[in-house]
Amino acid sequence: MPTPDRPRIYHIVHVDNLASIVGDGCLWPDSVMVKRQGAAVIGNNEIKADRLVLPVQCNPGTCVGDYVPFYLCPRSVMLYVISRRNHPNVAYKDGQGPVVHLVADMLEVVDWATANNRHWAFTDINAANRAADFYNDLSKLDQVNWDAINARNWVSCRDHKMAEFLMHESFPWELVRGIGVHSEQVGARAMAAFGTSQHRPQVKVKREWYY
Repeated sequence: MPTPDRPRIYHIVHVDNLASIVGDGCLWPDSVMVKRQGAAVIGNNEIKADRLVLPVQCNPGTCVGDYVPFYLCPRSVMLYVISRRNHPNVAYKDGQGPVVHLVADMLEVVDWATANNRHWAFTDINAANRAADFYNDLSKLDQVNWDAINARNWVSCRDHKMAEFLMHESFPWELVRGIGVHSEQVGARAMAAFGTSQHRPQVKVKREWYY
């Protein structure tokens, strides 16, 4: 499969965290979130700890945990793990229903990052894998296995499906262009989290983005 003309990127987060994201005006990386209390953590705690020290090769002096991570597809491998509710290193056990997808346009994000002197990168496989290659050149997007990214059955291409886009320091709320949710009920909770924010991305039920 060829590289999409305008790749989308997807960050999964518990709907209960949306209000603080909107209030802060951004998403924070794990290097910041580990110092904060009260957020609903849906990820693998052991992997999150590893990411805090894994270097991003194309941006020397930075580590994976300094970046806000996005997958290049919805219905990610991590969402499957969350849906099973049985991983020993994932404390969160409430399933995929309350998890929402924040969607952004990769090219728009890179334009913003360039204008604001902000590091960014993408990987060919899971950024927590020490074999991952890191790039900060969009002409290298052909190094991503787009067949794996779009695979519904990903058992044979798990690591490649987990390729990531990374934004250093924070990710502006204003760059979120849409929110995909599991149900109307969760969609209503997401919209309520917008409060008085002028930026109100469209919320849609996207059941096909879930297991």
